[in-house]
Amino acid sequence: MRKIEHIGIAVKDLEVSNLIFEKLFGAPPYKSEEVASEGVKTSFFQSGPNKIELLEATNEDSPIAKFIEKKGEGIHHIAFDVEDIVAETQRLLEEGFVVLNEIPKKGADNKLVVFLHPKSTNGVLIELCQEIQ
Repeated sequence: MRKIEHIGIAVKDLEVSNLIFEKLFGAPPYKSEEVASEGVKTSFFQSGPNKIELLEATNEDSPIAKFIEKKGEGIHHIAFDVEDIVAETQRLLEEGFVVLNEIPKKGADNKLVVFLHPKSTNGVLIELCQEIQ
């Protein structure tokens, strides 16, 4: 893992949250998109080298809707940038981590993503990200 790629925050209302974070960072999101396969709309903010992803559920069955129902709004995941997502996933499986999707899938912000189950990472959902070339 090379660096923290972003921190994901689950929100109930993306428009309202965008305004809050726009005031916080002094700039609008640099990117917004919907990832239909995950049932989510996202916005990305950048502050120096750091990125924040806001996530709003687009349906009640999405992982974000379920997260907010159980825990409320707040930090949902920490994403790490990796050079080779397939090799890193295999390494982590061999180390005993529980991987939610062994085959990388397309995520937001032009990334391939794999998630590690929080039960194997001290209660934190970890996302591995690799830039799609």
